[in-house]
Amino acid sequence: MSSLQNLQPKQDSLGTGPSENGTSNFYPDCDLSVWLRSCEHEITEPIVGTTTGTIPSWLNGTLLRNGPGSFKVGDHHFQHLFDGSALLHRFCIENGTVTYQCRFLQSEVFKRNRAANRIVVTEFGTKAVPDPCRSIFQRVAAIFNSKSQEFSDNSMISVYPFGDEVYAFGEIPVIHRINPESLETEDRVDVSNFVSIVHHTAHPHVMSDESVYNLGLATYSTGPYHIIVKFPPKDKGHCEPNMFEQARIVAKIPARWPMHPSYMHSFGMTENYFIIVEQPLNIFVGSMLMTKLQDAPPINSFRFYQNENTQINLISRETGKLVYKFYSETFCFFHIINQYEILDHVVIDICTYRDATMLNSMYINTMKNMQHNENYANMLRAKPVRFVLPLKPDKARLNLVQMTGTTAEAHYLPNGEIFVTPENLSNMGCETPRINYEEYLGKEYRFFYAISSDVDTADFGALIKVDTVNKTSKTWSEVNCYPSEPIFVPRPDSQFEDDGIILAAMVWGRDETNRVGLLVFDAATFKELGRVEFETPGPVPKCLHGWFLPQKT
Repeated sequence: MSSLQNLQPKQDSLGTGPSENGTSNFYPDCDLSVWLRSCEHEITEPIVGTTTGTIPSWLNGTLLRNGPGSFKVGDHHFQHLFDGSALLHRFCIENGTVTYQCRFLQSEVFKRNRAANRIVVTEFGTKAVPDPCRSIFQRVAAIFNSKSQEFSDNSMISVYPFGDEVYAFGEIPVIHRINPESLETEDRVDVSNFVSIVHHTAHPHVMSDESVYNLGLATYSTGPYHIIVKFPPKDKGHCEPNMFEQARIVAKIPARWPMHPSYMHSFGMTENYFIIVEQPLNIFVGSMLMTKLQDAPPINSFRFYQNENTQINLISRETGKLVYKFYSETFCFFHIINQYEILDHVVIDICTYRDATMLNSMYINTMKNMQHNENYANMLRAKPVRFVLPLKPDKARLNLVQMTGTTAEAHYLPNGEIFVTPENLSNMGCETPRINYEEYLGKEYRFFYAISSDVDTADFGALIKVDTVNKTSKTWSEVNCYPSEPIFVPRPDSQFEDDGIILAAMVWGRDETNRVGLLVFDAATFKELGRVEFETPGPVPKCLHGWFLPQKT
């Protein structure tokens, strides 16, 4: 491996430049402070908002959201966006009426922080406040104790259903069961008690039969492995073990770089394959011990190897074995949009970054100073691209991709490996992509929905609908309004792919901190049908990911 880049913030890297009035203001249409607010008042009882337009009468259910909700504990502040205390949001939609609630996840680290009135556990990018009563020997002992409270269980990224239960997720294998009506934290589940993993993604896949798959990292005597874990659905008619007790490993491959396993945030599934993308953004095993000894943030163990290719692995769902490998130019990513098989090819769409500076862009100080950083837009830009992977390459062809309607290419390298070049799906920067998940996960599809990640445009934070066939986009934006990840809800007896509704939570920038809302769009026309706005007793921060639970009938 070569060209190591250590991911630590450098204050002198914040490029500055004067604006016309003598002060820097590179992104006048962007207000990132919506991410940095701290919720001061939980809303445990539902409040009713003001409705404009129409909320379809058939749209009944609960939209749950998760994300960083507070960046301070006493007089101390978290340093990275991924460190904020998890705050759960709930929009209950019933017969055209919408109510709102929010509540902090009662993780162990949240309760300990509040009790001590300081940051007691080191987070992803924040070092804990030192405890003078704790010796270095206690820190060493904690490293080798998997049940140690020195690991944060702040599940602040996403929410997913496991059967009829709902869990909040982070990236360590500890998840929290939440009550989807009251938002109370009801249980804490350590997944590593059931299957031996040290990490898992915050984006498992929920199948139509209610089984759940997730990608994890396991360590064996021969080194680290990327593994796929299946949580079978519980037989509701019998007293069977729960989904975690039935968990089993269904596929595994050794990490491409044993001392540098790739960071994983999501993975892909098609009818016949699991897709694991090993990016050159790695976790350096050699620094992890020192990081723990020094009680330093885990981000200090991340490395980016800018001259290494990204490797795309296809693993057979039938055998659990690696069957295809492809290589591409270096890129980093958080989210895979969708993937499917067609005409002896696998298509995979991903929101890609050119390097790993997107992690540095999320340091709180960097976000606060973004208006003075002319390079900030490039740090955060995510381009949606399509890779086409040929399963039956013809060596007589220069371009191994035999599909029509795509400019993606694949070529043999002199060493016999296949190098793939993607096509752009949109010229707009896109993040938090969602599709018609229930019907089109792992299948040929046309549309995805996202939010704009281009801070240097007037449409930053805009909602986007991308047509992957025509390579066209529709957008919606409103001055000073910042919607969340758009979630598709199919219309009853829907007839086509975008026959449904888009739901997106929204907050407002600048001084409108005590305001939150829910947008309702027609997915086909991408026009607003209605909205509900709420006045809250305190600031409402922007959220990350969520899930819609239809009302049971």
